[in-house]
Amino acid sequence: MALTGRAALLAALGSIPVGVLEPGWTGLLAVNGPLALACACDFALAAPVRRLALTRSGDTSTRLGETADVTLTLANPSRRPLRAQLRDAWPPSSWQPGTEIEASRHRLTVPPGERRRVTTRLRPTRRGDRRADRVTIRSYGPLGLFSRQGTHMLPWTVRVLPPFTSRKHLPSKLARLRELDGRTSVLTRGEGTEFDSLREYVPGDDTRSIDWRATARQSAVAVRTWRPERDRHILLVLDTGRTSAGRVGDAPRLDASMDAALLLAALASRAGDRVALLAYDRRVRALVQGRSAGDVLPSLVHAMASLEPELVETDARGLTATALRTAPRRSLIVLLTALDAAPMEQGLLPLLPRLTQRHTVLVASVADPHIAHMGKARGNAEAVYEAAAAAQAQSERRNTAEQLRRHGVTVVDATPEDLAPTLADAYLALKAAGRL
Repeated sequence: MALTGRAALLAALGSIPVGVLEPGWTGLLAVNGPLALACACDFALAAPVRRLALTRSGDTSTRLGETADVTLTLANPSRRPLRAQLRDAWPPSSWQPGTEIEASRHRLTVPPGERRRVTTRLRPTRRGDRRADRVTIRSYGPLGLFSRQGTHMLPWTVRVLPPFTSRKHLPSKLARLRELDGRTSVLTRGEGTEFDSLREYVPGDDTRSIDWRATARQSAVAVRTWRPERDRHILLVLDTGRTSAGRVGDAPRLDASMDAALLLAALASRAGDRVALLAYDRRVRALVQGRSAGDVLPSLVHAMASLEPELVETDARGLTATALRTAPRRSLIVLLTALDAAPMEQGLLPLLPRLTQRHTVLVASVADPHIAHMGKARGNAEAVYEAAAAAQAQSERRNTAEQLRRHGVTVVDATPEDLAPTLADAYLALKAAGRL
């Protein structure tokens, strides 16, 4: 059997049986003088690790589900060539399961006085900040018998932003918004609209829009056209309490709520409205306000990136008081929370008059599609019991929604895939009706 280069050398030096000399072997069970000398020379010829100069560059943010490339530049100031294995350590959630070893480990050779670059490609599986740990380098001698090993602390942070998957609905919602603005169709009138222009009456127009003074001055009947008011205030309130931690499908309810909030924010800012964000459970987790139309969406995305559900009961009284302080003027308050009967009846419902007295209130909630699937189950006793439980849960949600509507609240209850577009439609309907 042919021997490897290292094994053949050791055999020639009169070492122990070559069968124990496997790849990755780092110690000797028995040595003689020539072999010890070879090992000492190999160790001495390995490039020093501590003197290496390392710097980082690359991406500082990415969206969940996308990749981020972080580059390590390694300079070898010594007079010996560097033959090394390098491990760039990051938290486990920085990669898809099973890909960490391949993505974080690199082999490289750096001649004396030169530098090389290696790139670590991250694909995070969770939102938030991913911080680099340490860089471990193992430097080998020319024979590969011994190695030097050391670590370098090289800070770097990649912020993982919400994916904003509902962005695909934005073009269709903007088209509807243009219709409301009168660029592609006739405007309608509502109590919250402002005068736009006069035009000739056509059958089907609301007779309340006829301008009799203008009609008297011309031969045709003139009607006023109206456009929805701009520069309205929208406050998005994310409930980050324990109910937001419930998983629907593969993600917490909070993630679906954030995605819906981003679509609504993008749409409202294009409509000329001012958008603010409040994330609250028992204290303020995030607050974004006073941003310009061009800056509001990036600000919301970065504020949401580090939000996580808190396993505490939301303080409804504190949430209401904070929302009223954040929105001193008449606003549309969009509360993204759960429609669970107990927390709603004991928390928000008694406090709703404080909100609806001054503001228009919209409550949006994530519905679990598995409940609807359970409600259709039949065939055996277990399936029937599941269907009964699902029917009871759905009935409780409908009752809670009806109580909210009796207080003048608009309610959106939809699955994670439908919540964002349905919430955007509800906003456009309020705008078309002049309630903003």
